[in-house]
Amino acid sequence: MKKRIPVVLLACGSFNPITNMHLRLFEVARDHLHQTGVYQVIKGIVSPVGDTYGKKNLAAAQHRVAMARLALQTSDWIRVDSWESEQAQWVETVKVLRHHHSELLRALPHADGPGYVALPQAAAASPQLKLLCGADVLKTFQTPGLWRDSHIQEIVEKFGLVCVHRAGHDTNAYILASPILRRYQDHIHLAREPVQNDISSTYVRQALRLGQSVKYLLPDAVLAYIQDHALYTGDSSSAGSSPTKN
Repeated sequence: MKKRIPVVLLACGSFNPITNMHLRLFEVARDHLHQTGVYQVIKGIVSPVGDTYGKKNLAAAQHRVAMARLALQTSDWIRVDSWESEQAQWVETVKVLRHHHSELLRALPHADGPGYVALPQAAAASPQLKLLCGADVLKTFQTPGLWRDSHIQEIVEKFGLVCVHRAGHDTNAYILASPILRRYQDHIHLAREPVQNDISSTYVRQALRLGQSVKYLLPDAVLAYIQDHALYTGDSSSAGSSPTKN
């Protein structure tokens, strides 16, 4: 049997808060890649943005990281990485990919010295790092001034994308509308969630502010954390403005 290419999936975002939809992205993407017969997903990484992202109603990074860790207590292959959230300045997505790619190279069997971490035996070959996202993120590549063309090209050419379909989005149209995405469309894997899932962090925050139930939209441990720390109960906004380029 042909040896499969090891893959690490990286999801960047606010995770404000992390929901069951975020967790499903990883599972659907892994199933899709495995079904190609070419790839073997060995790890998933959740990377919450830092406080300097400046998004409205963004909970402090320490809370978002803590909630993500609680959400992933039952996962044996997805973990939270706090590096991005700990940086003094907002980090562009491509730079987060570069960081984790460097970390993966350092973890290869030939590595030595401080910080060496052995990968699973199945990942003896250099693993590929792919950006995991929903179709809504793919659409933002079309937003003028939001992403640098050079960054989009590096993401799809060097790393690759695994995009999970979301209701109301036409991923193929997004690809065809972008010369860069069209050129590297072989590097973009489109995965389809068999069960329609429209859960969003925005809806969860709105429901919490209205005192409505969000049980079963996110893990119970995350909901308990939100209640214990009284998160998302007011309309306060974080200081600063949103970055203009990724």
